[in-house]
Amino acid sequence: MGMQINTNMAANNAYRSLANTQTDLSKSLEKLSSGLRINRAGDDAAGLAISEGLKSQIGGLTVASRNAQDGIGLVQTAEGGLNQTHSILQRLRDLGVQAANDTNNADSRAAIKTEATSLVEELGRISGSTDFNGTKLLNGDNSNLKIQVGANSDANSQITVDLSGANVKAIATTLNLGALASGGSTFDIADATALAGAATFTSTKDGVVTTVTTADLGSSFTSVEGYADALRGDADFSAKFTVSVEKDANGAGTGIVVQAKDGGTLLDADNGTAGTGLAAGAETASVGTGLDFTSAAKAQASIKLIDQQIVAVSTARADLGATQNRLESAVQTINVAKENLTASNSRIRDTDMAEEMVKFTRNNILSQAGTAMLAQANQSNQGVLQLLR
Repeated sequence: MGMQINTNMAANNAYRSLANTQTDLSKSLEKLSSGLRINRAGDDAAGLAISEGLKSQIGGLTVASRNAQDGIGLVQTAEGGLNQTHSILQRLRDLGVQAANDTNNADSRAAIKTEATSLVEELGRISGSTDFNGTKLLNGDNSNLKIQVGANSDANSQITVDLSGANVKAIATTLNLGALASGGSTFDIADATALAGAATFTSTKDGVVTTVTTADLGSSFTSVEGYADALRGDADFSAKFTVSVEKDANGAGTGIVVQAKDGGTLLDADNGTAGTGLAAGAETASVGTGLDFTSAAKAQASIKLIDQQIVAVSTARADLGATQNRLESAVQTINVAKENLTASNSRIRDTDMAEEMVKFTRNNILSQAGTAMLAQANQSNQGVLQLLR
């Protein structure tokens, strides 16, 4: 091998190896100081893409877990209002049972009415004051609320809280004592067996006309109560109207009182029997009352009306309880998914400190050795000076 001084191949080779070692050493220092195996896309392009996707899911599930817990708080708030509604309805029923006893004189019935009126007003207050973060829960304004319990935008990421049955405002309206002066109409029924087919009811409020036609209610009713029960059993009718039975002094049903739940004025009705209208008797406008404790017969009708509201509230509370259990289950599922996704992302993104320390130690030794060898290589061509003496 010749002796050259312009090109020192040994030094160039030592320098290249040292530069590579210094690059690896720098990357090891970066990973050890940050704790991350992937600090830039160049470290692992595919791994970075997967990791960022997992980070999106983890972040979304973190927020979804909070959403679900907020949903549980919302359900508990609504259920709390319905719990008090139940208590009030039970007290109203007790008053109805008390009023159904003819040992009460006029003053006693007036005292019962005073308490009942106050309790119904409290139902109205509960419907207006029960809210969660400004969202009214029991006044019918928000029948379905969506709770985001997933990290994605599909339907499976949401749970619906159904508040349609938790309309305390409608219950208060239905039970209102004497406050629906233009909201009801009395229909006399001389012969219940003459009723047949579907029934159509129309009401108006603030210029808005509401018309409901029931399904075929059947025929050959043996009593006025039977016809009223058939109306209550029709979903479309029950959604817009209420019905109570008028009775004579002997407790026999003589007609029905139909009221619009929104307080509207009833315009007309037709039960589908050709030529007879709703009944053999004439239709006359009347004061439509909800609860009425002025007589034993009316108190009994009020008890039946209260029982219907108790069943409705019980159903709504059961639905909310099932929804709360579902949300609690969703929180647990979210937490498990978040834990597993975090573990997967850690395996991709985080550095193994022990393994990386081994690499760092090796590169540090190589760096020191490379520096020493580069110095030796730079000295190797100095033998040429011996030839110049």
